[in-house]
Amino acid sequence: MLKSQRLIELMMTVNRKRRFKVQELADEFGVSKRTILRDLQELSELGVPLYSEVGPHGGYQVIRERVLPPIAFTEEEAVAMFFAVHALRHYASLPFEAESASALSKFYLHMPGDTRDRIDSMKNRVDFITPARRDASPFLPMLLDAAVHQKVLAVNYESRDEGASSRRIQPVFLYANNGYWYCTAYCFERQGLRVFRGDRMRDAAYDTSGTEPLNLSGISVTSHEAASPMESLRLRAKLSRAGVQRCEAELWLAPMLQVGEDGSGTIAANMPRTELSFYAEFFIGLGDEVMLEQPAELKEAIRQRLSELLARYS
Repeated sequence: MLKSQRLIELMMTVNRKRRFKVQELADEFGVSKRTILRDLQELSELGVPLYSEVGPHGGYQVIRERVLPPIAFTEEEAVAMFFAVHALRHYASLPFEAESASALSKFYLHMPGDTRDRIDSMKNRVDFITPARRDASPFLPMLLDAAVHQKVLAVNYESRDEGASSRRIQPVFLYANNGYWYCTAYCFERQGLRVFRGDRMRDAAYDTSGTEPLNLSGISVTSHEAASPMESLRLRAKLSRAGVQRCEAELWLAPMLQVGEDGSGTIAANMPRTELSFYAEFFIGLGDEVMLEQPAELKEAIRQRLSELLARYS
């Protein structure tokens, strides 16, 4: 086996094993312990984070941030990967902000010169526009970790309708829309799923009260109920074709749409009672493109909001 091939396979092996002894690797690769030690030294110099422990029960282990083995990309795949990460630069906050910047830098610097020239020319010809929001969402990494590992968080949240409040939540998933980050989570105080905006979280920490996490693994970003039946209202509305197109741009609303052959559609879903003002503002913005049928509470909220606006400009 060529040395270069052995180093690649050795990198993949130590990432898989995480903890190992030199003799184990020497036996597996059919080389001497001295050769394996030299190879491990080279891998360490290449950035593989190895840690050694001395003593009868010692050995080597790979610390948490492992280095993945080399992956061969075609030029088209490399360009696509670059712009996929490059598009995230418009967001003020990311769940993996430092890592994405580091990955993009490595990706770009190790490309052939002509590929870099091609990317540089494309930067001025294509972009993925996202509204630049001033307020940051500093707790995105914690929210994502809690969603993946089903952990409960204690947060201080400030909503437009209810003001500041302390909540215990279990995040389910994150999504970005129109420049903002949103977290769908189970709220233990409201006993149902709620949507929280990342930039409105004033503080967040892992819960220490002993609240038992729920099994929410069956809920995904493409299938979830917005609220528990006891605290929800039945929403039903008819949309023109233009109304459907505007609603399709809203990730939180798209799963509720039913689109007909002519492009028009309907919304039939549950909505949280506590979000009346938000829905009122949204449907007012749709203007003539929507005909709201129910609930009566939302109709009244719309009338009240329109009266307030009329009074302001009269």
